[in-house]
Amino acid sequence: MKKYVLIIAALALAATHVAAASLATFKGTTCTLNVEYNASAQQGDALIVRMTLRSLDKKRALKDTVAVAELHNETKRIETAQFFAANQKTKRQSVQEMLAYVPLSTWLSEGDYTLKVIYTAFGSEPEKFTLPVSVLAKDFIKETIPLNERNTAIRTDTSSERIAQIDRLNNVLATVNAANIYTIKPFMPPVAPDTRRTSFFGDRRIYAYSSGRTATSEHYGIDYGVPEGTVVSSCADGRVVLAENRISTGWSVVIEHAPGLYSLYYHMSVLNVKEGQIVKQGDRIGLSGATGLATGPHLHWEVRLNKCAVSPDFFTGDYAYTKPEN
Repeated sequence: MKKYVLIIAALALAATHVAAASLATFKGTTCTLNVEYNASAQQGDALIVRMTLRSLDKKRALKDTVAVAELHNETKRIETAQFFAANQKTKRQSVQEMLAYVPLSTWLSEGDYTLKVIYTAFGSEPEKFTLPVSVLAKDFIKETIPLNERNTAIRTDTSSERIAQIDRLNNVLATVNAANIYTIKPFMPPVAPDTRRTSFFGDRRIYAYSSGRTATSEHYGIDYGVPEGTVVSSCADGRVVLAENRISTGWSVVIEHAPGLYSLYYHMSVLNVKEGQIVKQGDRIGLSGATGLATGPHLHWEVRLNKCAVSPDFFTGDYAYTKPEN
């Protein structure tokens, strides 16, 4: 293993939802690597690594490049994410851009971590380098939600139908296909961005059942207080991978945007898309409602990364560093 030289410089990003980016430069056996990443992120956000590999032999095209990012603390590996090609046009050339998205759970402890990148490029044996990262604490709201008999029945439903729906959704969200790249551009909220939020990402909830019992839960998305029939738009380009009526979440849509990155829309009254359909950012996918477990009309918007719920607000910034610096 060769020794690497690390150069880090702070860069200001225009988006308020993404921490200032850092630059790192490494030299491997067959290529140089320029890395841009957010060296700090809040609980519930993500670590985004953009890596540009340049062959030391300009006549040598990229071959069989594989890379993975691993988040470690002092004792164990916590998360793993595969890199994918950020620029398909340069996929087989002597220069390639790659991206990795590493989710940070809302329950992850604040503090310093290490991001280890392991790669094989231009015929080299596996090589690696490490990046210092920090997870910052975030305050999450605590709330108690009383449920009537109908919503209590939904929340406590153990039927085979509901279990099958949960399993199907989990299987969809667990799918990571490196070839399925529809966008790396900033998301937009599915309704007007100034719409009132009735619940927030990461809320710590206590459900008060009509029976007198309680149960705790984490709120995985953002609830927008919109009246029934409000147009719901796709937050970004992608492919519809689920569109159905579910016991818990009512009329629901899930859209795939990049490997392991999905957006979810719940409690709608009408769906205007079907599974397998390609959508563009801003396309109408349905109308808001109060179906499933809902205490009133609203839209639930959620983002999942490698199955982990992450803050939708994080992805409305330039999270993949698509805008060149002036």
